Amino acid sequence: MEQQMVEHREKRLSITSGVGMLCLLILLILLAVAGIAVFGIWRVIPVVIFCAACIPVLVLLLFGLFMVHPNEAKVLQLFGSYRGSVYDTGLRWANPFLSKRRVSVRTRNFETGKLKVNDNAGNPIEIGAVVVWRVTDSAEALFNVDDYEDYVQVQSEAALRNMATGYPYDAHNEGEVSLSHHTAEISERLRGEVQERLATAGVEVIEARISHLAYAAEIAAAMLQRQQAAAVVAARAQIVDGAVGMVEQALNMLSEKDVVHLDDERKAAMVSNLLAVLCSDRHTQPVVNTGTLYP
Repeated sequence: MEQQMVEHREKRLSITSGVGMLCLLILLILLAVAGIAVFGIWRVIPVVIFCAACIPVLVLLLFGLFMVHPNEAKVLQLFGSYRGSVYDTGLRWANPFLSKRRVSVRTRNFETGKLKVNDNAGNPIEIGAVVVWRVTDSAEALFNVDDYEDYVQVQSEAALRNMATGYPYDAHNEGEVSLSHHTAEISERLRGEVQERLATAGVEVIEARISHLAYAAEIAAAMLQRQQAAAVVAARAQIVDGAVGMVEQALNMLSEKDVVHLDDERKAAMVSNLLAVLCSDRHTQPVVNTGTLYP
């Protein structure tokens, strides 16, 4: 028969303050010791035996004292059975036969290593992330998973790998979400995916952000050349667009101010010369044409 895992939900307990119990137990132990001394002198053997038997019991009750620090929970179990979680800070007392396991509910950071994965386009990349998390259910953290801290690390890295394969490193199409340019969207997607995996462990993911992103070493040089080529093409396109506007403006001004009349052949030559000057990446050498513009 297939065995199903039993999920535990947190049950908060409010238990006795340990200060009053500590004072009471110390007082009773002192009275028991004084009783042994006094009634031993009077040779009242039954009372002496009773006081002597009380001392181990009172000492045993002292083991029920435990301390709860701020942003900390103590999970109580009686012979393996979950009894509840204590969040009240200070010195507390409970049944000495209860086991008391500490669970921190402070906010913690976890940084993954540099993982090597393939992005959506198949390019090998290196990626790492920082996950900010805290325990919100102490019972689920202890009983639903074997080691909740190790579980957070493993599942965070698995979620990061899965998320990275769904997006390209760079966006090549308009409106496409990429790892390098859409930080907010990627962080929210990563946080949601990590939270989905850690929900059964009683863990809340506060934030998840990419801390390292780069192409893998074997293709970094090629991708750098690709980025440089794309930048050159974009710059050239802007230069050409501006040069065409300047040429058009120059021709219109010459025509409006009636400076010179050009036929189609001379206009084409002038446009060619102006574009060569404006679009060239080197300094041009001027050539003075001494010919006449009129036939």
